Amino acid sequence: MTAPVDELLLRGLTPTVLGILVRRGADFAAAEDAVQDALVEAIRVWPADPPRDPKGWLVTVAWRRFLDATRAEAARRRREEAVEEAGPGGAVEPGDVSQVDDTLQLYFLCAHPSLTPSSAVALTLRAVGGLTTRQIAAAYLVPETTMAQRISRAKRTVSGVRFDQPGDVATVLRVLYLVFNEGYSGDVDLVVEAVRLTRQLAAAIDHPEVAGLLALMLLHHARRAARVGPDGSLVPLAEQDRGLWDTGMIAEGVAVLQAALARDRLGEFQAQAAIAALHADAPAADETDWVQIVEWYDELVRLTGSPVVRLNRAVAVGEADGARAGLAALAGLDESLPRYAAVAAYLREKDGDPVAAARWYAEAARKATNVGERDHLVRQAARLRSAG
Repeated sequence: MTAPVDELLLRGLTPTVLGILVRRGADFAAAEDAVQDALVEAIRVWPADPPRDPKGWLVTVAWRRFLDATRAEAARRRREEAVEEAGPGGAVEPGDVSQVDDTLQLYFLCAHPSLTPSSAVALTLRAVGGLTTRQIAAAYLVPETTMAQRISRAKRTVSGVRFDQPGDVATVLRVLYLVFNEGYSGDVDLVVEAVRLTRQLAAAIDHPEVAGLLALMLLHHARRAARVGPDGSLVPLAEQDRGLWDTGMIAEGVAVLQAALARDRLGEFQAQAAIAALHADAPAADETDWVQIVEWYDELVRLTGSPVVRLNRAVAVGEADGARAGLAALAGLDESLPRYAAVAAYLREKDGDPVAAARWYAEAARKATNVGERDHLVRQAARLRSAG
């Protein structure tokens, strides 16, 4: 009887193996193709014949695939001469594996500023996450051919980038947060994948904002089971069954956040995580410390200047100081902002104006970007109209 392949092990080894090939001089695009070939071969071979050294096995197979491909190119002679200097025939034994962890450089490469956000996300999921093109396409609900073209263009874009160039941590974190916010579709849970990749990044780099993002993901993910009702409807935070929240994950997120904040290098992800922690800490919605949440939003406004942050702050002000104060905080913001109509509806209802609130809820429903949110907003508008 054969044992199934540990897919998480394969995906965890992917960036290490890719990094080794690139460090040896392989072009990024060609190296990534060779690693994918090695992963396919592992899935075929390992159930019947599992290797003693999985990483060494993958490096050996991927390197040989890379050599096979490059021998057919014009640069064959130059590459083979370099390989031959390493040993007879350029063969690499499984034990001959660098212990240098190149994962961090791969994150930076896949989140290169020359890439569009969608391309950076796709390349990160493939090269660092070890997902197949089919899995990524299914997660993003696009044809596999479309995703293959997107990934190919991204690989060509970064192929000329030096592997030892310093990267931008903020760009990497934005890409990972994009992955997290995509949620779940297809056979890959992108929320879980984003948490896994962020854990991996936190292990590779000691940076408070990396820890802040990990804490934020954990605190949000801990509430996942309570976000949707039995009928599939969206459940707002204030109405969620807090008994369904994952207290272990919340405790981990808070601990990660506290360690990051203790370093006194505040960033936007740490501030967002602090807000999420305050929500998680409240035994009930009416016990939420909204005053402190407003203070954290003030920090976020200072750090980012983001109109979206100001919009969310208006909700917090409405809870801390009353609906009129929230509406005053909302004044002056652009009505085209995402979720502006939903915030205006909530504050208008809280202020005792159901007619205006129903109108804003209907407007928010028309602008909603997903079915769950749209249906929730439609029900809110209908509730107020029927009550009137």
